[in-house]
Order: sequence, then C-alpha cells, then structure tokens
Amino acid sequence: MNYLRQQLGSFVPVFRREIGAYYSTPMAYVFLAVFLLALGMFTWEASGFFDTGTADLSPFFVWHPWLYMIFLPALAMRLWADETSAGTDELLLSLPLGMPGLVLGKLLAAWSVAGVCLLLTFPMWLTVNFLGKPDNAAIILTYFVSFLMAGSYLSVGAAVSALTRSQVTAFVISVVIAFIFTAAGWPLVLSGVKSIFGAGFADLVAQFSFLSHFEAAQRGVLEFRAVLFFLGFMALWTILNGLWASRHRLG
Repeated sequence: MNYLRQQLGSFVPVFRREIGAYYSTPMAYVFLAVFLLALGMFTWEASGFFDTGTADLSPFFVWHPWLYMIFLPALAMRLWADETSAGTDELLLSLPLGMPGLVLGKLLAAWSVAGVCLLLTFPMWLTVNFLGKPDNAAIILTYFVSFLMAGSYLSVGAAVSALTRSQVTAFVISVVIAFIFTAAGWPLVLSGVKSIFGAGFADLVAQFSFLSHFEAAQRGVLEFRAVLFFLGFMALWTILNGLWASRHRLG
C-alpha cells in the first residue's frame, strides 16, 4: 500500500500543474475555440445537418474521430516535449516522484480539456431536442464512447511526446499513428484490404480501428468490446508512455 501511494502520490500535484499550464495561457482557450468552430462547421455545413430531416446528432458524431485525429495530438504534444524545450525535464524526473503518477497526471489533465470540449457541445444536444424527439439515451452513450475515444487519441500523443524532444515531431508522428488507427476502419481502406488479402484479414484490420468501435455507439448500441478496446488501448500507450519517460530518468 505504501509503495502504491508513493507511485501515485505525484498524480494530484502533476494534474494541477498541467491544468494550470493549459488554462493560465491562451492554449486551452484557443484549442477549445478552434475545435468547436471546426466541429460546428463540419456538422452544420459539410454534413448538411438541417437537410437530413431527422432530429439526431449523427452528422455531429460522425466527425469526431477525424477531428480528434488532428486536434488531440496538438493538445498532447506539449505534455513531455515541452518539459525538454523548457529545460525542466531533468528537474522533474530527478524528483522523488512516482512515474505512474507523473504519466497519469499529465494524461488526465489533457483528457479533462477534451472533456470540457464535449461539454461545450451541449447546445447542439439542446438543438436536436428542440427540433424533435431524438433518442437521448443513444446520444448519452455516444458521448461516453466518444470521450473514451478521445482518451485513446491523447494516450498516443502523450506517449509520443515522451519519446521525442520536439513538439512538432511529436505532433506529426502522433497524427500518423492516429490516422492509421482511424483509417483502418474506413470502408474505402477495408475494401482495398479485402480485395488484396481477403475478407478475413479485412475483418481483423477493422477490429483495430477507432471507426469500427465508434460506429456501434453511433447506432445506439453499447458494445462492451468497444469499451474494452478503448480502455485497453489507453492502458497500452500509457505503459509505453511510462517506459519512454523512464528512459529519460535513467539517462
């Protein structure tokens, strides 16, 4: 118990420190504004929300994976790489702080900013309820799975940020990895994989895609395998984050 308390004891101060770093500068506010603007434009204009004739948020949720793929690596790229550029990485890693607390504090701080983004889309939910009678239970479910998916994208960005010393490099690598795990479930990609390697391999590839696991939630279906996939994905990349950050400490 004492060992666990020692390892996680750094979580709260690190979380507060990262939250302060986001909101004491224009970073979080600019991120929120640009993300919400982009999401609104794609929902209302690109998806033709008012042309669908139905009161649901499908045109809204369909863009989440693709926007997360770009915006969330930008949110996470500073988590560890910024420590290096500011020269505070050696001081931080030399302190007697448990690595699990450091990793989780940074990740959950970024995840909370993503959560605020989702909360600020609440007016869209009010709009569809004003226009008709949507399936609110399905909307809540999709919000929940979208939040888990956001954590998965952020876990990749945080881990890559610990691997590199440049925020730009961390962003580019994270976007590439996020694109792979997103596009793996895109019908165009799956049809190409199916024609070359067969249907069985295409189904296997789809199981590793964020799109495949998010689409079930968009239909109002809670698949526990999707929840387990996102939680397991986050756990894997969080472990890699700790290993890569520990490498700097050992160095």
